Amino acid sequence: MIRHIVLARLRTDLPQAETEALQAAIRGMKTEIPGILQIAVGADNSPEGLARGYGHAFTVDFVDASARDAYLPHPHHAEVAKALVAATQGGVDGLLVLDFEA
Repeated sequence: MIRHIVLARLRTDLPQAETEALQAAIRGMKTEIPGILQIAVGADNSPEGLARGYGHAFTVDFVDASARDAYLPHPHHAEVAKALVAATQGGVDGLLVLDFEA
């Protein structure tokens, strides 16, 4: 299984309704893109204070690396990614993405 982790610094002026719509779009990828086992989305609630400005995150669990590789160029992912980049502070610089085998 591959776990795809995305941390985001969302714009401070982003309305709550847009944040919720973005989270729904991220969750919706599970029904649109094959090979996704699970998607979790949420806002930081850690008491440690180590988020360094990354206030939102999501994870996507894929059955394997080839499912993740097919997801990356998938048109539905491209649409969600475009909306996510537009919602972050500094565009793509407001994102941190890591994948690992779990």
